[in-house]
Amino acid sequence: MDSDQPHDFTFNEAVSLQVTCRTQNGIDYYWERLTDGGEEGVCGWLKDRFGVPWQVAPKILGKMLRDPDSAKVERVTVAFLKMKKLDIDALKMAFNGETMRLGAVKWGLSAGYPARV
Repeated sequence: MDSDQPHDFTFNEAVSLQVTCRTQNGIDYYWERLTDGGEEGVCGWLKDRFGVPWQVAPKILGKMLRDPDSAKVERVTVAFLKMKKLDIDALKMAFNGETMRLGAVKWGLSAGYPARV
């Protein structure tokens, strides 16, 4: 932890915080501010400038991951495992089995895995 006294310990993933957002603007807002001076991780995880782990995730992701259709769950899982900051539109498209271009990655969801293009 951070203090003005010397110590031999730091923050780690045993304790983390989560921000759940309804919109992409919310995800973008918190991601930008929390990674300022910190570091990006994968799957919506990051560490702030103090080393505190956070996950910034859309509220809808929990609903998607609990869907009874295992193919939808697998597609959205494959999609978010490849992301750093989570993208709600891309998650929705993966969930629905649609194809989307994300920069240099094309999500070819018929095979279930992204293909570099």
